[in-house]
Amino acid sequence: MKRISLIILVLMLLSGSSCTRFLDTTPTDRLSPQTYYQNEKQLTASLIGVYDILGARNVYARHYTCRLGMEADEGFYNTDAVVTGPQVYNFSPSDTYVSGLWNELYIGINRANSLLANLNNNPQINETIRNQVKGEALFLRAYFYFLLVQQFGGVPLILAPTLTGDDVEIARSSAKEVYEKVLEDMEEAEALVAPIQTLGFGGRVSQSAVRGVLARVCLYMAGYPLRDVTKYEKAAFWAKKVIDDAGAAHDLNMDYAQVFINYAQDKYDIKESIWEVEFWGNVSGAYDETGQIGAWIGITSTNTTIIGFAYGFLNTTAKLYRSYETQDLRRDVAIAPYKYTAAGGKTNHTYTKDADLYLRNVGKYRREWELVKPGSANSTPTNFPLLRFSDVLLMYAEAENEIHGAPTPAALDALNKVRARAKATLFTGTNTISDKNEFFDQIVDERSRELCFEGLRKPDLIRWGIFLPVMKNIATEMSQHGATAFYALAYKNVNERHLLFPIPSKDLSLNTALVQNPNW
Repeated sequence: MKRISLIILVLMLLSGSSCTRFLDTTPTDRLSPQTYYQNEKQLTASLIGVYDILGARNVYARHYTCRLGMEADEGFYNTDAVVTGPQVYNFSPSDTYVSGLWNELYIGINRANSLLANLNNNPQINETIRNQVKGEALFLRAYFYFLLVQQFGGVPLILAPTLTGDDVEIARSSAKEVYEKVLEDMEEAEALVAPIQTLGFGGRVSQSAVRGVLARVCLYMAGYPLRDVTKYEKAAFWAKKVIDDAGAAHDLNMDYAQVFINYAQDKYDIKESIWEVEFWGNVSGAYDETGQIGAWIGITSTNTTIIGFAYGFLNTTAKLYRSYETQDLRRDVAIAPYKYTAAGGKTNHTYTKDADLYLRNVGKYRREWELVKPGSANSTPTNFPLLRFSDVLLMYAEAENEIHGAPTPAALDALNKVRARAKATLFTGTNTISDKNEFFDQIVDERSRELCFEGLRKPDLIRWGIFLPVMKNIATEMSQHGATAFYALAYKNVNERHLLFPIPSKDLSLNTALVQNPNW
């Protein structure tokens, strides 16, 4: 490297102004913005590179779903050998899982920036195609920033390709500024992307996906830390756009278990599953894009042939188990009612004391449902849900309650639709709810019952301003129930600084304009 640098320096000194002309020459030995983005195939390939970040190991393939503590009061990391890391709230700014999330999201942002900057290099490409690609790239960049601002607070807002080392000294924008840009880009994208019924599957960004995530973004802006309550109106507006879309005809799959079987078997139900991260393969075929859904977060299995190996790193809390009514069909889907035997059979769980309620694995992601066999130890084909129609209904119900200061008939109807599928008791007649706070409490619990282990719980609790007391209550419950001591590690360790991840140490050293988050 030093020899090459010396040669370049000598040539620069000898050639004088010719050096500028040489550097201005378009490279012919590699891809460059000047020679790429010339046809629809290249635009699509570049867009796929942006999507690829969703399935990165530090995002939804592995760590965001299992090792970054998103399950909060729903579950916990069950391995006694792990005493440090985000999953037990004992880590530093140099933690590799946290820095991995930051880095991969910014890689995705830079890929989107490059695509957006060069989208119109060839104006002969069909304008409809270019607009759709632009919409998806805008949305994905905004979504990556949405994840960043949730987890890190204000971050550097980079909206152009990073081309040189001079581009890295960028200060953090405020959380408000980041959220406003997320909102702006997603609203622009909504008019550009295709309807979901045109796409026919949930692995690509559709109008329904943009609208539903816009509702989510607005709810987060209405909560902590911005507390911009005017955004409840927008949240309801975007959720209602999804609900009322006659062309998309979104509805609930009346078999709750089938929703998750579909994710394991690469079956698309666009009425229920609006947006999902796609995975496929078992590292033995020509095409392979695997994650760890079902292996890291699933039912423990040592059987590699019939079931497929699974670590089952997450167990569920007694609080989550007890939040379901006995007849609620979701309970034994979300929380494993059995464990696998070494031979690939099943042994049903039975309980004789409170402490046993902490022994169950997450049940939504089961390797027995997979079609790709044999089941590789660290590679699964199970897709991960990013937005389901039930979430849209619950977001709409929540926003309606906040806007009107009490649950409206529309809010009650949306909540009851979700509960009806589960065979849970409906809030009708003498059992109806008229108080705003009581309805809010039901939403808090219902979102957990319906959406547990889908990466939403910790951010939800934070935006509601109840994260720390809820987590500390779990530690108290575990102690009272006589649960295994290390199960409570996360709940004992968590404190106020964990409302945000720290800015990674390496990035602080590379970008001196960055300032660390409080208490880190």
